[in-house]
Amino acid sequence: MNIHEYQAKQLFKEFAIPAPQGAVATTPEQAQQAAQSLSTPAWVVKAQIHAGARGKAGGVKVARTLDEVKDYSAAMLGTRLVTHQTDAAGLPVNSVWVEEASAISQEYYLSLLLDRESERLIFIASAAGGMDIEAVAAETPEKIVRVPVHPAAGLQPYQCRQVAAALGLGKEQQSQLQTIMNGLYQLFLAKDASQIEINPLIQTDDGKLVALDGKINFDDNAIPLHPDIAAMRDASQEDAKEAEAKQFDLNYITLDGNIGCMVNGAGLAMATMDMVKLKGGAPANFLDVGGGTNKDKVKAAFKLILSDGTTKAVLVNIFGGIVKCDVIAAGILAAVEEMHLTIPVVVRLEGTNVEQGLAMLKDSGLGLYAAEDLNSAAEQAVKLAEGVA
Repeated sequence: MNIHEYQAKQLFKEFAIPAPQGAVATTPEQAQQAAQSLSTPAWVVKAQIHAGARGKAGGVKVARTLDEVKDYSAAMLGTRLVTHQTDAAGLPVNSVWVEEASAISQEYYLSLLLDRESERLIFIASAAGGMDIEAVAAETPEKIVRVPVHPAAGLQPYQCRQVAAALGLGKEQQSQLQTIMNGLYQLFLAKDASQIEINPLIQTDDGKLVALDGKINFDDNAIPLHPDIAAMRDASQEDAKEAEAKQFDLNYITLDGNIGCMVNGAGLAMATMDMVKLKGGAPANFLDVGGGTNKDKVKAAFKLILSDGTTKAVLVNIFGGIVKCDVIAAGILAAVEEMHLTIPVVVRLEGTNVEQGLAMLKDSGLGLYAAEDLNSAAEQAVKLAEGVA
């Protein structure tokens, strides 16, 4: 789960991570009032979306008058901001963050994330922070320092000094950085985060280190343990179908193809999509209905696949272990009948109660296509999506 910048900065404040003062606004008038409450000669108006690179897309503006704050806010609110981290439709701007402008002397990059290869939390830092950190990672990776934290020992002072040295910080800033890194580490553990990023972490003209931006991702599996984090969720920033899928405990990701896939098990789902690509088709989605599914869940999954009208064929590939094939078949038939389905559906079943499941599909009279194996199922689905009988 992602949260907005203003929400990240609220959490930063709880863990003694310095950030500019500001306020969130949902109307131009609120934005102007927020600016008035900040005693600063200039303000920064930032569109709040779950994506980076906002500055390059016009989502970050420096205002030097209250009228400019109002005008910039009016230009952003109610629009969809497109950055290189969004799709072509962009994300809706429902709020803006108005904060005091900072006098920037130097920009750095600092993040904390879970490194699955080493199975440790790892700090990543660079003296070349700012909007082009991706280019730094690709072109000059030697400018990036990585410091893993042992889970038993926790973050050590010498590791903070190691990062400070890599960033070229003075003695006063080293102490500030240690406070920031400790705050990030405690925040990460306390809230079950999966990544925290400050880009840029700035040094101001008077030598203060400040988190100018903040991005935090959380482990979805831990969200029920943190009602305060769950309350920060903004469904408007999520794909509508993916958000609906979460209500049914389905693992769903929208893709840009035209062959809907419904599979149980993430590994089998990946193999199914690979086979569709191998046969010349393009998957419309990733959908794992899970091992302990039921008739209603299958029906909901089927409706998700067909909801956008771009799907030309559906490929169902189920291995019946925990979930029985006849349960899957019942869900498919219920969805087809209820939705008056007109597009072809190819079904490959294997495992527990497969004979009963196939018999149900065969006797339904709904014109479903049964396949004996994944190879033939994928080939048939691709042909049907192309309109080839």
